[in-house]
Amino acid sequence: SIELGYSGGSHNKGRADVILQGGADQAGEPSYVVSSSYFDTDGYRDHSAARKVLSNAKLTWDLDDGSKINWLLNHVDINADDPQGLSRDKWKQNPKQVNDAKNQYDVRKEINQTQTGLNWLKPLDDHNEMYSMIYAGHREVTQYQSIPKGEFSINLGLDKDGNPIPSTSQRNPRHAGGVIDFERDFYGADLRWTGKDLLPNTRISAGLAYDAMSEDRQGYENFDANNHFGVKGNLRRDEKNTLWNLDPYLQASWNFLPTWRIDTGLRYSNVHYESKDHYMAVGNGDDSGQTDYKKVLPSAALTWEITPQVSTYASYSKGFETPTFTEMAYPTVGTSGINFALKPSSSDNYELGMKSQNRLGNFTAAIFQSNTKDDIVSAGTVDGRATFQNADKTLRQGVELSWNQKLWRELTAQASYSYLDATFDADIRNADPKKVVKSGNAIPGVAENQAYVSLGWQPETGFNAGVDVRYMDKIYVDDLNTDTAPSYTVTSANIGYVWKNNDWKVRSYARVDNLFDKDYIGSVIVNDGNGRFFEPAD
Repeated sequence: SIELGYSGGSHNKGRADVILQGGADQAGEPSYVVSSSYFDTDGYRDHSAARKVLSNAKLTWDLDDGSKINWLLNHVDINADDPQGLSRDKWKQNPKQVNDAKNQYDVRKEINQTQTGLNWLKPLDDHNEMYSMIYAGHREVTQYQSIPKGEFSINLGLDKDGNPIPSTSQRNPRHAGGVIDFERDFYGADLRWTGKDLLPNTRISAGLAYDAMSEDRQGYENFDANNHFGVKGNLRRDEKNTLWNLDPYLQASWNFLPTWRIDTGLRYSNVHYESKDHYMAVGNGDDSGQTDYKKVLPSAALTWEITPQVSTYASYSKGFETPTFTEMAYPTVGTSGINFALKPSSSDNYELGMKSQNRLGNFTAAIFQSNTKDDIVSAGTVDGRATFQNADKTLRQGVELSWNQKLWRELTAQASYSYLDATFDADIRNADPKKVVKSGNAIPGVAENQAYVSLGWQPETGFNAGVDVRYMDKIYVDDLNTDTAPSYTVTSANIGYVWKNNDWKVRSYARVDNLFDKDYIGSVIVNDGNGRFFEPAD
């Protein structure tokens, strides 16, 4: 079959899609799905144009011996201008404007990534099977930031001790420049054995996962000798970063009673980082280094099928999040080198939930709590450059509810609600008493309450229509909780018609988002050092 689609909308928004799929009926002959889409827009705000090309392919073989092979390929190419965040005053004055009125730095980002993978499931007999997977990919990113050229330290005067005041701009010899440019290769494999009913009513798996990454990261000045900005200038950073992990794991599931099941898991996670600095200059020494992170991670869940329509569960897991090289890219003190002081976070996660399917609809409910030590949180963003630090303790707890039901004929309803209390559970110290983050402060960038409800008439063919309403609670913009992005409610509506005749099917639709033209903030830049926290939505 072939499927073609096109949609257009506000701000010269356009998207074109093509999907091809088919396959053979014979074992050993592949079936396939190939798709590609092109999207571009001028953007709601000035200097917010974007373009994305996305292509996917999947081949599947079902072999005579019962094994199955999948091959996948994905490519994405993104170019996006960035109008950056606004202060509250600028947002209220004109939400469409660019942070830099002259657009001097032409802030933008380019991403190109290709990845492919192959997995193979092989039954050995009625009780044993093997699964294997390999993958590889390549990613390229170039980002032009709005970091000022600045002044030489000797032009800034002396501090109270008579030393030159260090420049925090690109004139500082340790500064990594205003252009990020890196290429990254990543690859890995997973091999797993599964045994079924080797013991009564059990399923046991044992596996080994390997992942690796190699990154060439450069930094350049965002100006040239003629004082043109938004261009790639002199080299200011050059390093080779590598990481790898080799994680063995075990999983077991046991139906010890007809309606009771326990699932357990154990994983030993060990991650190894290394950075080799190839850029040395006067005032900028060797920033090479390495570090290792290791953790044993248990998990367990108990499930009770109360009736065929109602089940409940309770679970516990140990979480472990190592910092990414993006989070480690800049230290909180100083301006270049990898932030090897950033520690991994570990958490204890608890959840209790229920799922129900009956004549009143499909319903899920869950309450949860996550206690995290050394949480990786924002340490501030200045001129597009983000840094990260560890918070001693954080706490997240809340409730999630969802429901959907066919009310009458083709009339369906959906609703969901979440409450998330996310707070710092210990002070984050600072030499300036005014900048100490107090225990009990809300974690920025997180909404405490979110809700969604929709009503739709959705027959398989013919006329369809729907309306949905989304609520988002206020969001704090920084650790000190000095300001918030206000709460908002937006309503959207859609209509369409589906026509079907023999092998042909045509779907047309129209949709209006933000039906009542609400002026609201779509996202925030957490802890922005210039107070430009707000990114207005359309």
